[in-house]
Amino acid sequence: MRAFVVDRYGSNDAVRSAEMPAPAVGDDDVLVRIDAAGVNPVDIKTRDGKMKLVLPHRMPFILGNEVAGVVTQVGGRVRRFKIGDEVYARLPKDRSGAFAEYVAVQEDAVAHKPKTLTMEEAASIPLVGLTSWQALVERANVTTGQRVLIHAGSGGVGTFAIQLAKHLGATVATTTSGANFDLVRGLGADVVVDYKTEDFETIVRDCDVVFETLGGKTLEKSIRVLRPGGTLIEIVGPPDPAFAKEIGASPIVALAMRLLSYRVRSMARRARVRYSFLFMRPSGEQLREIASLIDSGNIRPVVDRVFPFESTKDALAYVESGRAKGKVVIKVR
Repeated sequence: MRAFVVDRYGSNDAVRSAEMPAPAVGDDDVLVRIDAAGVNPVDIKTRDGKMKLVLPHRMPFILGNEVAGVVTQVGGRVRRFKIGDEVYARLPKDRSGAFAEYVAVQEDAVAHKPKTLTMEEAASIPLVGLTSWQALVERANVTTGQRVLIHAGSGGVGTFAIQLAKHLGATVATTTSGANFDLVRGLGADVVVDYKTEDFETIVRDCDVVFETLGGKTLEKSIRVLRPGGTLIEIVGPPDPAFAKEIGASPIVALAMRLLSYRVRSMARRARVRYSFLFMRPSGEQLREIASLIDSGNIRPVVDRVFPFESTKDALAYVESGRAKGKVVIKVR
C-alpha cells in the first residue's frame, strides 16, 4: 500500500512516499480503508523526534494519527463493526499510520463516523474532539454558568473546544488574532482577546477553567486568571508526575517529568489551583458521544484546507506554518 513514512527524525526532508506492507489484522482489530486523514501539530513533533520519549517508533514508520474510512476486514472477536461500516478513529499511540491507504485499529478505539459529515470532515474530528472532551468533560467537569478560557481559539483544538464548552453551558473567553474574531464568535465565544494587541490577564478574571494549548509564558499567566479552586489543563507541557504514572514511565523519565513540571506545579499550589497535564487517549466510546453532538447540530467541524494524498508533505508544512484556521486534512482517496 502507499504511505508516507519517516526514515529518520528531522524535518520534512525525512518524510517520503513509499510502498509498505498491508497491516496485519488482529482478533480485536478492524482494517480501515482510509478515505481521509487529519494532520496535527503532534505529527510535526513526532516527525522531528520531539515525542520519542512518549511515542517511540521503530524506523521507518508511517506518520498520522486520525482517520476516517470504511471497514474492509474485522478480527475474530470484533462485534461492534462489520465490513462496509463508515468509521472514524484516533489511532492508539503504538499504532500510528494514518497517512496510508489502510490501517488496522483496535475495535475499542473506533466509532461509526457522524452521519452528517463527509469523510474529510470526519477525519478532522477525532484528535481535537477527544482532546477537548477529555479536558472539559473528564478533567474539568465543566457545568452551566462556569467561566472557561480557551487559548488559541482559531486552531484545531480551540475551534472544537469553544463549541463544546458552550454546549456544556459555560461562558467562554478565547484568545486569537483580530483576523479570526468573526470565526471564534461564530463558534460561540463570548469574550475574544486579540493576543497581538491585548493582554488576556487584564481582560479575563476569575475563571473556573483554563484550557491552555500554547505553553511558556501563557501557561504561567493562565494560573493568575483562575479563581482559587480552579483548574488549569495543559496539553503542551510540561508533563506532570500523574502523567508519568499513567504511561508507566521509567524512573528516570518520571523524575525528569517531575523536575520539568516543578515550577508550574509550585505556582499552581501557591495560587490554590489545580494543574493537570493532558495527553489525549483514544476512545471509541467518547467518539460515539461526539458523533451524537455533531449529528444533532451542536458542534460543527472547522476545516481550513484539504490536500490530496500526494501532497502530504505540503499539508505537514502548512500545519507547521501555524497559519491554519481549524483543521487540515489529507484526502487519501
